[in-house]
Amino acid sequence: MTDTDGTVTGAGTPRAADPEGAGEQVERDLFPDQPTSGEGAAPAPGAGGAGAGESGDSGEPDQGDGAKQLEGDLDELVRTAAQRDEYLALAQRTQADFENYRKRVAREAAAAQERGCAGLAKELLPALDNLDRALEAAAADDPLLEGVRLVRAELNAALARAGIESFSPLGEEFDPSLHEAMASLPQPPDGKPSGTVVEVYQPGYRLGKNIIRPARVVVAA
Repeated sequence: MTDTDGTVTGAGTPRAADPEGAGEQVERDLFPDQPTSGEGAAPAPGAGGAGAGESGDSGEPDQGDGAKQLEGDLDELVRTAAQRDEYLALAQRTQADFENYRKRVAREAAAAQERGCAGLAKELLPALDNLDRALEAAAADDPLLEGVRLVRAELNAALARAGIESFSPLGEEFDPSLHEAMASLPQPPDGKPSGTVVEVYQPGYRLGKNIIRPARVVVAA
């Protein structure tokens, strides 16, 4: 249909060009390898999804776990210190027991040695007494006198090397723990006081503080 001014109108009139479609067409023509704004373009920064500050895991260690680990380490240290103290006390008790055992064994060994020496001395004392009687009864010009004296000296020296010594308490006060009274004199010579040893029948023998045989004496009454 034609207007009076010659303009064609009606159904065949063309529509105005779509500016958005034209823009997309131009973009495809200029950049064929890039997707257009309507086809899978990358979202703008900050659009969609949670931000960095909204992340569930920030990467920092939990303080509660660190406190539990520290508490566990302290408990382990306390247990280790307790075991150390227990082992130290056990070692000290063991050392003390061993020291007591060593001292006891040393005392028992010394006592056994003394008993052995005392037993041997008791067997030899009668022989010494007989030698003393022989020396007292022998004549001064007896040729055997010097030999008997030498044997008596050797036996006495052997006892001394074993720690056994003789004692003669003449003139001392009578002591029942050291002396054995064989007789008493009512009128002792030289006016000795009562209880004084005025004569020694047999000398006594001792090993340290142990009396092997008391001295046999005569006491002033």
